[in-house]
Amino acid sequence: MAADEVASGISKESPNASEIRGIPAAYFVDDVDTFMKQSENDSAETVLRKLDEQHQKYKFLEMNLLQKKRRLRQQVPDMKQTLDILRHLKKKEESSETIETQFLLADQVYCKATVPPTQKVCLWLGANVMLEYSTEEAEALLCKNLDSATQSSIQVEEDLDFLRDQYTTIEVNMARVYNWDVKRRQAVAAST
Repeated sequence: MAADEVASGISKESPNASEIRGIPAAYFVDDVDTFMKQSENDSAETVLRKLDEQHQKYKFLEMNLLQKKRRLRQQVPDMKQTLDILRHLKKKEESSETIETQFLLADQVYCKATVPPTQKVCLWLGANVMLEYSTEEAEALLCKNLDSATQSSIQVEEDLDFLRDQYTTIEVNMARVYNWDVKRRQAVAAST
């Protein structure tokens, strides 16, 4: 297994290698000559193919993380807005005032409504599911979800930074192996 990891440019045995949330660390090839003499590295093309495969995996992971980041960027403001509205409803509940507002029915179509003071709200949970909560329960749930989304957003940023370092390492390894192969071919051509 370790031979496959080193051949693909990934090594868990490397002192600087680590794994962050399932993203394997790329192994930096210090000495290309020694690296290419290993039995599993029979040709530069094979090594470059393995490194390119690992590079593609990193790019795929990056694409997924960017989608998650985009989704979280959209969710966090929505959660904050919902939490603000809920807090506004709680203030009005204490003063027993009705709220006059406009509800979005469809794109660019609104309806006027009068909302009496209430202790219950309905929250969309996703997948066409809506549940009724007391205002306190709803506020606790929204705060928890907002904290979770914020933490997740920070984690995604860290993962993206780590991932960029890994595919940069792989790109450097690919360039080093390619240059080694060019020099080897030039030496063979010069000797004949």
